[in-house]
Amino acid sequence: MPQVVLKVTSTKIEEMKAHYRSQTKATPANAVFAAKTSACTITAYRSGKVLFQGSRPEEEASKWGSPITSSAPSKKAGAGRHAYHPEESLFTSSHIGSDEAGTGDYFGPITVAAAYVTAEQVPQLKAIGVKDSKHLSDPQITELAKDIVQMKIPYSLLRLPNKRYNQWQRRGWSQGKMKTMLHHQALDKLLKKIAPVKPHGILIDQFSEPHVYQKHLKSENFTLQDNVYFMTKAESYSIAVAAASILARSAFVKAMNTLEFDTGLPIPKGASSKVDQAAAAVIEAYGEEKLEELAKVHFANTQKAKKLVRP
Repeated sequence: MPQVVLKVTSTKIEEMKAHYRSQTKATPANAVFAAKTSACTITAYRSGKVLFQGSRPEEEASKWGSPITSSAPSKKAGAGRHAYHPEESLFTSSHIGSDEAGTGDYFGPITVAAAYVTAEQVPQLKAIGVKDSKHLSDPQITELAKDIVQMKIPYSLLRLPNKRYNQWQRRGWSQGKMKTMLHHQALDKLLKKIAPVKPHGILIDQFSEPHVYQKHLKSENFTLQDNVYFMTKAESYSIAVAAASILARSAFVKAMNTLEFDTGLPIPKGASSKVDQAAAAVIEAYGEEKLEELAKVHFANTQKAKKLVRP
């Protein structure tokens, strides 16, 4: 379906809302208003983006401004291509994306999310501000995650508690294998949720070479799903991966807030010297065994924290 996106001020949106008052329709979640003309459907979002979709969207959009130029993936997207690299057509089709959060953080769980986005929802998600979560603040991520859920985007979300993480790590599982199993399970759950609908493809934000990912699956008697692709920095190209990234990050942030509430101590993200000090405070308040629940204890932060504990 042809579409045009404009970026306008809040004042202009109010002007448009008044102009289309007699043609308004049910307003979707995250939108300021929605209207339908003979040429197209107009949806204005809080982000300031206005989406025109229909048979002649340019005709209506031209009354209000110039369209945003689509940013096509750069040629760098093809660098290091392998047999599992997606074609660019996947990014605008109905597909599943998956991503994770919390892997480099000492405290907090690893969270993995998979999201199914239809071709029609791609521009809607872009319009509400869905993009690479690395360019969003935690408050923005929290709000966007709520918006994604309100739009009824099908998704699955998994959290790996650190107590289980530490058990798996002692069994010889690398973090790469853990992430592989989490992604695989999240994708399986989502595929069952949307059945009998089949996505045009599944895109995983690549954290290991495809043959290594498959090796991990085979070691636990699992096989790769159909039409799976891998791509580094996939959230910059695929709205489905970007949505999954936001959902995973939001779940991680929520888990970190819960840890602070439960312990009554500051629990910083990452693995910096501040984290060492926070871990030392946890040991002093609750004992070393508490780290089994809160942290990935094989990180170097554990030993650094022990040296900071006051005798």
